[in-house]
Amino acid sequence: MWKLLIPAALGTVLAASGVAAQSCADGKTLTEGKLTIATGNPAYYPWAIDDTPESGLGFEPAVAYAVAQVMGFEESDVVWTRTSFDQAIQPGAKDFDFNMQQFSITAERDKVVDFSEPYYTAPMAVLVRGGEGLDPSLEGLKALKWGVVASTTALPVVMETIAPSDSPLVYDDNANVVEAMKAGQVDAALFDLPTALYLSAVVLEGGKVLGQFAPDETANPDHFGMLMTEGNPLKECVDAALAILNEDGSLAGIEAEWLQEATGVPLIK
Repeated sequence: MWKLLIPAALGTVLAASGVAAQSCADGKTLTEGKLTIATGNPAYYPWAIDDTPESGLGFEPAVAYAVAQVMGFEESDVVWTRTSFDQAIQPGAKDFDFNMQQFSITAERDKVVDFSEPYYTAPMAVLVRGGEGLDPSLEGLKALKWGVVASTTALPVVMETIAPSDSPLVYDDNANVVEAMKAGQVDAALFDLPTALYLSAVVLEGGKVLGQFAPDETANPDHFGMLMTEGNPLKECVDAALAILNEDGSLAGIEAEWLQEATGVPLIK
């Protein structure tokens, strides 16, 4: 089972924070003394490994168990359940305390459900076909033929940050960019990292995610939040736990382990 590694110097602080958060959570979970967490059916790599979130392996289970630990819950007190994406974002009562399925926080969704503070900000990533011998540095990306969707934040990143030698080909949606890659018309395209990982694994034969930009290099990136019932009083407890994990570097460490090291997607420099 994955276990949050707490630096010795922070041990006392986090232990005290865990007690406070547990008091905060009292009477606010579906089952007293238990924390019920939902994920997808199935839950995909690298968000969960081998569709077994209870193992704690994968980015979202690792974050979930870290939040649970800071809130004062033991591993045995965490209960996993499954929902579809569409089912989870509907208004009304839920059979979970919070749900993690890469839910982007949007104003429209926030009208009918609650979100925690973000636990992940999705960076832009470079998708290529093949990829053998390609240079993942910023200088190497300039030599590639790019395809972009005019209406997305990928266009300014390609034009201003990468500044390729050849003008990119512009398309009206992501599907057409992928088809252009299949046809060999373009070498590379930018997608948010979750989409790029999915396309490389499922849609684009021979697809590879060559590298990722830091989130702060993307305008208006997607922020993922834990989804809860509208007005859920547990939100303040979850947000407090996430703040602790963010401040002590634990969230960054989990992201590096599961979304950089495990996937082999390096930062582009």
